[in-house]
Amino acid sequence: MRNELDFAPLYRSSIGFDRIFNLLNNAQRLQAIDTWPPYDIVKTGEDDYRIQMAVAGFAEGDLDITQERNVLVVKGQKAEEKDGEYLHRGIAGRLFERRFELADHVRVENASLTNGLLSIALKREVPEAMKPRRIAIGDSSFQPAPLQIKAERQVA
Repeated sequence: MRNELDFAPLYRSSIGFDRIFNLLNNAQRLQAIDTWPPYDIVKTGEDDYRIQMAVAGFAEGDLDITQERNVLVVKGQKAEEKDGEYLHRGIAGRLFERRFELADHVRVENASLTNGLLSIALKREVPEAMKPRRIAIGDSSFQPAPLQIKAERQVA
């Protein structure tokens, strides 16, 4: 039995969290988890990540990688080959579409295909305005600006 959570009450009392609620709703709706092609997600540094997908038999021209806002989409589609009659087909060559939800400020740096492994390098680049900053504690000679009294204006 499957219970689906209703996030509608949270929309009424929160501002700016729409994306989080949408992610949770989308995660609930996943019926069957497609496990092909297999992939790994590796954290290679403080703000660096790499996605590796096993795409044996696919050439660079058969793969399409796009990033739109916070979603990375990897698609693969091979052209039909008429080499002969297959008695057994163990190397999957079917089309696929794999989606990855990316956090804010994550961008794709590059992608490469080597020995049947598609590697996609990702980097999180937080803007300077959003990074934590150290506030220096000044000396005790801090003097606030003097208060000013505004004169009343007379309307003629």
